[in-house]
Amino acid sequence: MKHLLLLFITIGLLSCNNEKVLELPEINHSKISEIDDISAAYLFYDSEKDSIELNRKNLISTTNWLVNVDKRLSLKLAIPQITFLQNKKKNAGHKKEGIKNYFTCNDTSLKSLGFIEFTETVYHEETSWEYLAKLSDLNESKNAISITFDNTNSISIIEVDSSLTSTKTDKNNLLAYLKKQDRANHNIYLNFNVDLNFQDYITYKSLLEKADLKESKISNNEFIFN
Repeated sequence: MKHLLLLFITIGLLSCNNEKVLELPEINHSKISEIDDISAAYLFYDSEKDSIELNRKNLISTTNWLVNVDKRLSLKLAIPQITFLQNKKKNAGHKKEGIKNYFTCNDTSLKSLGFIEFTETVYHEETSWEYLAKLSDLNESKNAISITFDNTNSISIIEVDSSLTSTKTDKNNLLAYLKKQDRANHNIYLNFNVDLNFQDYITYKSLLEKADLKESKISNNEFIFN
């Protein structure tokens, strides 16, 4: 592993002749704390212009990719660049089996770096409702749970059944609710408001990694809506 690279991320980054500071999103628990055979990309936030700058010049297609996203970036700015990187890797001429993509985080419990995998995540610029309406597999849409994270810290859950049950919850009670509703063939779809910042997104993703679901499955399809 390129340990010096990982250390460098935590204290600041140099690009060209100007110092650029990248604030990593924080998590309080990480399932993954070490990754070998890596190269990195950086998504910087320009607070003055409220804009994004992508540095991908060090990426190698045959390595695990660490994507370092500034936690202040909105999903509106970050997701298109993340999707761009995913497509670049998928279409690369040289590939290596088993290589994955990870978001780099600051694990506050370990006081070191932690990682969240997103190799198979597919981002959609629509809601899960619009996506499900297009599916020919009626069973998948009928057994769906749609979770919506908006920019008011409120979490909405809708179960697609005969009653279209709607529930409001929060971060403290989300996992308990999902555990209670854990049933066979349930597909859980995540919807994120485009105005959420990347820290919000990672907080919810890290929380859902702790979900002890035996039957339900969290879909790799994620929905970024306006």
